[in-house]
Amino acid sequence: MSELLPLISYCLVMSVTPGPNNVMLATTGANFGGRGALPAILGIQSGLFVQTMLMCAGLGSVFMAYPLAQQVLRIAGALYLVFLAWKLSGASVAATHAPKAISFVEAATFQALNPKSWIKAITVASVFMPAEHNTVASALLVAVTGALVGMPCNAMWALFGVSIRHLLKDPYKQRVFNLTMAAILLVLAAMFLR
Repeated sequence: MSELLPLISYCLVMSVTPGPNNVMLATTGANFGGRGALPAILGIQSGLFVQTMLMCAGLGSVFMAYPLAQQVLRIAGALYLVFLAWKLSGASVAATHAPKAISFVEAATFQALNPKSWIKAITVASVFMPAEHNTVASALLVAVTGALVGMPCNAMWALFGVSIRHLLKDPYKQRVFNLTMAAILLVLAAMFLR
C-alpha cells in the first residue's frame, strides 16, 4: 500500500483540481442534475482508463519522437473546449428544448483532446508504473487506481453543480452561471495554446 500512496496522491491532485473535465461536470450537474452528469463521469473515467493503458503500452514514445503531434493535440483540445463552452453556455434547467447533457461518448472522446488528461496519463505511465512486474498487470494497476481515485473526485464536481441547481431556476442567474463557466472553458482553451 505504501508504494501506491504516491500514485494515489498524484491522481487525487490531478482529479480534484479545476480543469476542463471538472468545469464541464459542474456545469452539467447544475443544468442537468446528477443523473444527467453520470454519463459524463463514466465517459471521463473510461477515456482516462484507455488513455493510461495506451501510455503504459508505449504510446508516449510517439509524442517524444513527433513533437508536432503534441502541438496538433493541443490545438484540437483548445478547439474542443471552445465547442464545449458554446454548448454549455446555451444549456437551460427550465427549457423543454434544452441542449442535451454531455454524453458518455463525448466525455470519453474529449480525453483524447484534453491536455490535462494527457499530462496525467503520461506521468502515471512514466513515473508510477511499476517496472518490475508484467507490463499489462502494471498498466492495469495504475489505470484502475486512477479510475478509483478519479471517479469520486469527478462526482464531487458534478454534485457541486447539482447543489447549486436550485439557485439557477431564475433564467437570468442560470444564464450568468452558464456564461461564466463557458468563459472559464475559453480561458482554459487559451492556456492550452500558449
